[in-house]
Amino acid sequence: MNKLDKKIFGTLFFSIFAAVTGVGIVVPLLPVYAHDLGASGLYIALIFGAFSLSRTFFLPYFGRLSDLKGRKPFIVPGFLAYALISVAFVYSKSVDTLIVIRFFHGIASAMLMPVIQAYIGDITPKGREGFTMGLFNMSMFLGLSLGPVIGGTLKDHFSLQGSFLCMGLLALIGFFLSLFLLPPKTSEPAMTHGKNSFSWKMFFTDRHVVGLFLFRFAYVICVGIIWGFIPLLADMEFAASSSLIGILVMLGVLISGLIHVPMGYLADRISKKLIVTVGGLLVSYAVFSFEWAERIEDLVIATVFFGLGGGISMPALMAMAVFEGSRINAMGSIMALMTIAHSLGMLCGALVGGLMMDFFQLRWAFPLGAIIMVSCTVFFLMGTHPQKQEIIKN
Repeated sequence: MNKLDKKIFGTLFFSIFAAVTGVGIVVPLLPVYAHDLGASGLYIALIFGAFSLSRTFFLPYFGRLSDLKGRKPFIVPGFLAYALISVAFVYSKSVDTLIVIRFFHGIASAMLMPVIQAYIGDITPKGREGFTMGLFNMSMFLGLSLGPVIGGTLKDHFSLQGSFLCMGLLALIGFFLSLFLLPPKTSEPAMTHGKNSFSWKMFFTDRHVVGLFLFRFAYVICVGIIWGFIPLLADMEFAASSSLIGILVMLGVLISGLIHVPMGYLADRISKKLIVTVGGLLVSYAVFSFEWAERIEDLVIATVFFGLGGGISMPALMAMAVFEGSRINAMGSIMALMTIAHSLGMLCGALVGGLMMDFFQLRWAFPLGAIIMVSCTVFFLMGTHPQKQEIIKN
């Protein structure tokens, strides 16, 4: 494919932007909401972990099936499920109910995220993987950056239930955009390719795929720690308002999203492996520095560095994943694998934070996350082959 299909790209961009903005409105408020309902650190971890657990379980199924049955049959009902789950949040009155809702939320996410990313991979022109994935990922990062600010403002001036309803309305926008603007599945690029050659044993035998997986896994462990427990740290130790917590969470995500496009452009021209490594080391430093925070300003600085590290590394990493999906004609399966890394990372990050909070000190979660990030960056360096793509292209 030599030219990007702008209609499909634009539809998916704005659809996922709306849905992710809705998620960003609610998720940063859940730790404080659950804590107000009497949840311990471990229960807060379970609220986040239930989402990751169900999503991890269903990702291989939906990713593989979308390679065989098409992308639209999963994208449209996935957005509708997001809207219905938002209504369920409105009626949740206990920690146990939140855990159940988040479990089904994870199933809906498994229908959406890897399938949409695979669709973008299907229409990406060769040689522009970094730029295209960086541009598309802006939709998610900008949505996640705006969401916490909107959610904190809605909670401060209206109610948490208003935040849940706003999430549902935004998911409906994604539903209608996808339903009416995406072409029928018979004309999708994935349906015009031959049978894919992916098998799940590749996860254990292909060092390149394992390296991509481990880096993504470690990065999202750090995201899980920050998203799950920085709101609590800011609330308990610095008495931050919901609006300020929203801005704090938004800042790192916004910075990461804004540099995705230039870093994606750069990744198409220099070593992707080098870019990923630099980003990983910067993420490690940023996460460790949260442990040193003595003022709210220190949290802001650490958040900025974390956003820079993620924005540097993720476009190049996802460009490498797009190439792998194209090479074996199994874009949905590869994107499912990357999303599994995301889900497991979020689950482990939440558990690390919860266990540190309940049995040691919450602040200890941050240096532990940094150690994991450094270790997996080393594994990434050992497992990936910088010349692999060039050799195959030639």
